[in-house]
Amino acid sequence: MGTSGSQPVQPNPELDRPWREFDWGQKVLKEKLENFSPSSPDVKDIKILVAGAVGAGKSSFINSVNSAFRGRICAEALVDAADSADSQSFTKILRAHPIRGKHYLPFVFKDIMALEPGALAGSQTEDIINAVFGHVKDGYKFNEEQALTHKDQHYNKDPKLSDQAFCLVYVIAANTVQFTDDKLLDKLKIIRKRISVKGIPQVVVMTKVDEACPLVDNNLRKIYTSKKIKEKMDLCSAKIGLPLSNIFPVKNYNKEINTKGDIDALILKALEQIVQIADDRLVDIQSS
Repeated sequence: MGTSGSQPVQPNPELDRPWREFDWGQKVLKEKLENFSPSSPDVKDIKILVAGAVGAGKSSFINSVNSAFRGRICAEALVDAADSADSQSFTKILRAHPIRGKHYLPFVFKDIMALEPGALAGSQTEDIINAVFGHVKDGYKFNEEQALTHKDQHYNKDPKLSDQAFCLVYVIAANTVQFTDDKLLDKLKIIRKRISVKGIPQVVVMTKVDEACPLVDNNLRKIYTSKKIKEKMDLCSAKIGLPLSNIFPVKNYNKEINTKGDIDALILKALEQIVQIADDRLVDIQSS
């Protein structure tokens, strides 16, 4: 007689209560975003630059935002089906992706080539910094060996206020959260330091939460009681240097053929915060 065959007690993967309050209704939020207008008459739409590592889901996030507004799965930003951390960036050209619901909304995502750890691989830090400040024209084809120079035809020497991005969004996959590569982390730190000096806000959109946590995979509403997701966000905050209030976990549309309210709620809430942060930066510029 003994207990040698007994199974060890598994730790509870869930917190007793959500660590972040969240309203899962998305109708009012959607209407609020559809009625949004920038604080400056000189800016028709707010530019938001989206950056991230290979396989993080940058383009999928942009598509998911459009899907949430249109009520159907959209795929305007091309996505590589072999979307993984060991593949190469699928985005090669800087493109603007307008968001459309009942009408075109006054914010536009700019999709840039993914960051890769190698010094000369992926989007150069200078290309991202220049894109934030409006120096890179749409249609620029990224060169893995050399960043854009002022001699290139796609270099905008005198960007207007409307050419600039008012927020930089880092897209990071929760199922990997790979900060073990110092080269990639160094790139992020360089970008963050350079644009922070100019007052450009940054946020993190943490994708693939369902792949990172079985609890969330079974029930997306467990996202703010999941210990694993909270740990991923804490790690992200510590490594990049952003407060948790600027980190938003989401699930992108990837295998679904219909939109779902809970997915939309997370996507739209992240977008609302991004747009508000970007518009606050626009107000600061106007008042300075």
